[in-house]
Amino acid sequence: MKQIIYVAILTVALLSSGRQQSVAQSADAAAEQEVRQTIEKYRKALLQKDAATLERIWADDYTFTNGAGEIHSKADRLANLKSGATSLGSISEDEDIKVRVYGKVAVATSRVTIKGQYSGKQTSGQYRSIHVWVKGAAGWQLVANQITPVAAK
Repeated sequence: MKQIIYVAILTVALLSSGRQQSVAQSADAAAEQEVRQTIEKYRKALLQKDAATLERIWADDYTFTNGAGEIHSKADRLANLKSGATSLGSISEDEDIKVRVYGKVAVATSRVTIKGQYSGKQTSGQYRSIHVWVKGAAGWQLVANQITPVAAK
């Protein structure tokens, strides 16, 4: 009789654990989709010079490292956008964006081709890109990103 009770308890515990894992995977998949949608909004806002949308997407303590290794804050990026020093003609993904979700944090990596300029400097070419997103009350916000030029072979 004791064995049956132990087996029943173990079975319930395993089933509960499996269900919790399934729910967590489902939540991560939903979060990944939200991040992908936000990345697309971000891409469009950069191309359209939509400062209002970018102001919502960039966290207050946002940091950008451009292809020359220069670091810019949210205020710097908004000023460059409004002055025309940052003007992008195209941003195209050269491969699928990989998004990994860790609770309320997501890291997205990709390879992109950019045509335009950042901070008044021509930056057209292929780059590796990394984004760090955090989910808060305002939704997913970009806290840091960096682009690194891909060396020609």
